[in-house]
Amino acid sequence: MTEIFTITALCREFGVTPRTLRFYEAKGLLHPGREGERRRFTPRDRARLKLILRGKRFGFSLADIRELLDLYDHGQPENRLRQLSATLVKAEARIEMMRAQRDELTEAIDELEAQMKEVRRSISGG
Repeated sequence: MTEIFTITALCREFGVTPRTLRFYEAKGLLHPGREGERRRFTPRDRARLKLILRGKRFGFSLADIRELLDLYDHGQPENRLRQLSATLVKAEARIEMMRAQRDELTEAIDELEAQMKEVRRSISGG
């Protein structure tokens, strides 16, 4: 028998709210079964949620996450190299963007620290 997860169990495990899970379901990223009004998540849903949250932590858009999840869902074993290559391309692009953001932040921090130094100098009368 396949293990089934409740919305409460997944929320606890991943530190998310029920609203978050419903949002991902509404966006078509999760596909829980129903038992009356209750959502029932499979191990596949759990794995997808883990990947969604990891993708969000890395700054991927929901569209990027959906594309990568779809590659794995519809891919045949012989397409594994294509799937991994697509993931690598997206990850490399994201790293490049994150490095650019980091450089911009470093520059802004340096400028602000220089301004603070000038203000302190003015306050101290120097």
